[in-house]
Amino acid sequence: MPLLRDYTAEHERVVNLGGDAVRALDAGDVDRARDLAGRLTVELRSHWHGEEDGLFAQLLDCDHDLFAEYIDPLVDEHLVLGAFLDSMDLSAPEDQDRFRREVFALHRHISKEEDALFPASVTTLDGDQWDAAIAAWQRTHPGQRMLETGV
Repeated sequence: MPLLRDYTAEHERVVNLGGDAVRALDAGDVDRARDLAGRLTVELRSHWHGEEDGLFAQLLDCDHDLFAEYIDPLVDEHLVLGAFLDSMDLSAPEDQDRFRREVFALHRHISKEEDALFPASVTTLDGDQWDAAIAAWQRTHPGQRMLETGV
């Protein structure tokens, strides 16, 4: 599914940005860590909006309680991490420590999506729902195109 492929590519970018920011902190390069964390934040914002307004919304419209029980905590994690990213000061040691923990937690969050929610969406959503989810991605990524397949 092209949409899941693009979400996975976004996950890879945020993991790389987060890891690079942590390595910059470990090297004492706070300015570089701030720059990378800022880029991470921008990437996550569009990614989260695309997921929440698209894929998550379509799954929740399927009226399966299981999806709500699974998706609601993911959205809460988006909100908590977003609030921290907006308020953190990477020159403060306590925020540096929390940033490291949040980057590590992001790996678990991504696994919940890629290993469970994404496969479930393939067997649950119909063509119209996929079109709606893709349209939400496009709205939240203005001026961007989905990855080319090379075919």
